[in-house]
Amino acid sequence: MRTHKIATLALAVSAAFSSSVLAQEAATTEKKEASLEQITVTAQKRTQSIQEVPISVATLSGEKFESIFSGGEDILALAVRVPGLYAESSNGRVAPRFYIRGLGNTDFDLAASQPVSIIMDEVVMENVVLKSFPLFDVQQVEVLRGPQGTLFGRNTTAGIIKFDTVKPTQDLEGYAKAGFGSYGTMNFEGAISGGLTDELSARLSVLSQERDDYIDNAFTGENDAIGGYDEKAYRLQLLWEPSADFSALLNVHGRELEGTASIFRANVFTKGSNELNENYDRETVFYDGDLQGDGIDNNPQEYDGFGASLKLEYDMDEVTFTSISAIETADGSSLGDVDGGFNRADGTSGPGFIPFSAVTQDNLDDLEQYTQEFRLASNSRDAMNWQVGAFYYDASFNVTSIDGYFGATTVFHENQTWAVFGQTSYQVNEKLNVTGGIRYTHDSKSLVVGDQNVNGFALVTGDAQIQDYDDIDVDDGQASFELSANYRVTDDMSVFARYANGFRAQTIQGRDVAFEGAPSVADAETINSFEVGVKSDLLDDTLRLNAAAFYYTVDDMQFSAIGGGNNFTALVNADKGEAYGFEVDAQWLATDELTFTAGYSYNHTEIKDDTLTVSPCGTNPAFGSTGNCTVTDPRPDGFVASIDGNPFPQAPESIFNFTARYTIPMGDDGEFFVFTDWAFQGETNIFLYEAVEFTTDDNFEGGLRIGYENFAHNYTVALFGRNITDEDNVKGAIDFNNLTGIVNEPCVWGVEFKYTYF
Repeated sequence: MRTHKIATLALAVSAAFSSSVLAQEAATTEKKEASLEQITVTAQKRTQSIQEVPISVATLSGEKFESIFSGGEDILALAVRVPGLYAESSNGRVAPRFYIRGLGNTDFDLAASQPVSIIMDEVVMENVVLKSFPLFDVQQVEVLRGPQGTLFGRNTTAGIIKFDTVKPTQDLEGYAKAGFGSYGTMNFEGAISGGLTDELSARLSVLSQERDDYIDNAFTGENDAIGGYDEKAYRLQLLWEPSADFSALLNVHGRELEGTASIFRANVFTKGSNELNENYDRETVFYDGDLQGDGIDNNPQEYDGFGASLKLEYDMDEVTFTSISAIETADGSSLGDVDGGFNRADGTSGPGFIPFSAVTQDNLDDLEQYTQEFRLASNSRDAMNWQVGAFYYDASFNVTSIDGYFGATTVFHENQTWAVFGQTSYQVNEKLNVTGGIRYTHDSKSLVVGDQNVNGFALVTGDAQIQDYDDIDVDDGQASFELSANYRVTDDMSVFARYANGFRAQTIQGRDVAFEGAPSVADAETINSFEVGVKSDLLDDTLRLNAAAFYYTVDDMQFSAIGGGNNFTALVNADKGEAYGFEVDAQWLATDELTFTAGYSYNHTEIKDDTLTVSPCGTNPAFGSTGNCTVTDPRPDGFVASIDGNPFPQAPESIFNFTARYTIPMGDDGEFFVFTDWAFQGETNIFLYEAVEFTTDDNFEGGLRIGYENFAHNYTVALFGRNITDEDNVKGAIDFNNLTGIVNEPCVWGVEFKYTYF
């Protein structure tokens, strides 16, 4: 296994890297010269070349993006596909958790806030469920690394992942793509676009992803009981352009998901080791979760979502006015047999020892998010460009947590935010451009506890009581600002420097109320980030090499202390967090037939708080239990663990990714192609504390795509594979009452057909 990994890395490093689409310059008498495609981004809410933006930005699009999702993957497939970007979840295909440069949040609650913001078609997806909206008919993904508080607001201290979908066109065009793979995987994606009148155009995009249940429940003897999903989504866009200076874009979208939540696997680690043991079987679990008393539940998950946005744009000669109004809604539930095994009344349990059964369900009800943004931006070729704006956000929802012993408890959340912002960019001379921006944000949150312990047996035994919790209201106002400079050294190379400040708003955590714990509140955290970088197009525009180095500190850093004997989820503030590192993105067009891409990032993160402790791996002083795992941190009282000096949780120390594409012409109108992509994840600490069992290293996955593309008839047929070496990679864990792990998806092979109409 290790030899295979080293060989894979050696192959990738020796290749020197690059992807990108070939750009052919037409010449009638000379051989066509190939060069890299020029990439534009909207990282600063205006269209710019990626090489001119003073921000560390990486993009995904085209074949590289499509290949990642060819096996029916969800948004988590983006993890490790961009240097510095990671993602994971303990909630299946909803509620993903993102990390950029090591900064993220491991909180699994449906009310959790994240320092990585997801922006879809210029609308923020704030709630963790909204962040999981399926990806299809995507024009480009932009990953903005580092704080983005000036233009995008609070809760962007780590960065932004920005998705832009394909927009309506007057010309009739579209595509249809169908894939069939292992485990009954069936994927369909398609879109059609065209003009309805001379002024009105439309685009309808649809997605269907299905997989059969393929995991047996050995406890009940039921075969193919769990592991599948059925996801449907759509997007309808109407673009009205009555004149050259005005446009209105309506975007209506929705989703329906029915399937399986995360697969928890009991005691798949042996104490003292982080290797998967004999209890692990990818296609077998032992679930006894019976939350309602009507049969084993097998971790079901259902979610619905609907949203709409309206973008108005009016060009007033030298000034452009933009208004973006949006609403997002969602409802659903996920159930998890979180102990990952069974515990019978006669005292027998498995796999391994499980002291008691634990099954919980979280319901998200009546989520409504409203956002409104107004912007005025200069629209001239003057040396100075500027934009100013205002933003409003209002969201409300309730979360009901259901436990088989404590019953059901509901908490109500509300959040309002308003902000004003401005940014200006000045071209000092032909080489130097400087940019500055500031934003003031006011954020308020509230929590109200509703019904408690409904139908809970704990009320009968006296282990639970109806508590009188006061309503919680918190608010804070802060300014975020940035200053950057970009200096063009030559026509092909520029350097940049950037200082950015931002904050993650205060957070309220109410899930512990369901388990006889009090709500917790974390104060706002503030980041100060410094970075320098270089961007270059070399070798006659066949090699693009971009790199950035960064250093940041986070004051009052928010963490979720999850675990202990009661498996509470408490918010805490550490004195400080500190991180430094670098990213490298490279693209190389080696020949007309061979292209490479590669990326590498190194992140060193460190918690700095010599008084902060947490309860590790099921520690319970009341019973004298020091936990199930091998903790390597100091334990001042023999129970709690000191986390001072530890890395941030779920922050890979290194990320390495690589793609290669080779083509062979087939006649005058087609080509045979081979495309492969690989992603490597370095040492990662899963929790706040360090333990031998909960540290992963050397995880990697590879993909392969072999096919034929016909340019004359606009179709492609391909064989694809995801996780082609069938790696068993640990992505997460539950440290409650046994050594439970969460593992990646299995190897999937399939075929795909795509037809494009122009």
